[in-house]
Amino acid sequence: MNDEALLRYSRHIMLDEIDIEGQQRLLDAHVLIVGAGGLGSPAALYLASAGVGRLSIADDDHVELSNLQRQIAHTQASLGESKAHSACAAARALNPDCEAVPLTARLSGETLAAAVAEADLVLDCTDRFSSRFAINRACVASRTPLISGAAIRFSGQLAVFDQADDSPCYACLYGEQGDDEALSCAESGVIAPLVGVIGSFQALEALKWLSGAGRPHRGLSTFDALNGEWRHFALPRDPACPVCGPR
Repeated sequence: MNDEALLRYSRHIMLDEIDIEGQQRLLDAHVLIVGAGGLGSPAALYLASAGVGRLSIADDDHVELSNLQRQIAHTQASLGESKAHSACAAARALNPDCEAVPLTARLSGETLAAAVAEADLVLDCTDRFSSRFAINRACVASRTPLISGAAIRFSGQLAVFDQADDSPCYACLYGEQGDDEALSCAESGVIAPLVGVIGSFQALEALKWLSGAGRPHRGLSTFDALNGEWRHFALPRDPACPVCGPR
């Protein structure tokens, strides 16, 4: 790191749990963020500002007026623009040294598997069960750690799947059944700052994982925004899980 980088990341370097070695690990890291909406926006901005060296941001959607209520990586000037391009531009504006790469085609099949395998860590910031199941399968197959977030109405949740032999995967929690429409903000609504809370939580866990600081999150955390209450649940591995069971 040069003098400018030492100054930029000085508040991290002051932390004994991160120090120069941990910050260097962040600078050397590659994170894939799938979804550049409500969750992906704060996650991408915090990871870029914190010094993650490379961000691949995947989203095949375009910015709409209704997104601006909560998707803080985008602005009025971004309307009609690719969300992936808009989020990458916002990340680079915060930190020009962050290599932010937009992926504008929908990730599926071999392209999803390749993108996941190239990353050190994946953040699932999507809002569809079908996408989450596919991302989970790709992460299990390549043993890539996965940080999953969700937010709807006034409820949020976060889980970290480290792909260890004795750890669960997303399918252990939900199987591979779910109603996509039940998760849609367009159908159900969402309070704006909630996605910031959960997306920032995802970024925090990513920074801990990559830098080696602290203890990785275990189990499932849920947040009731109406009552301001967090709850934590142990999440056992399902030996009969069709995704990670063979592991």
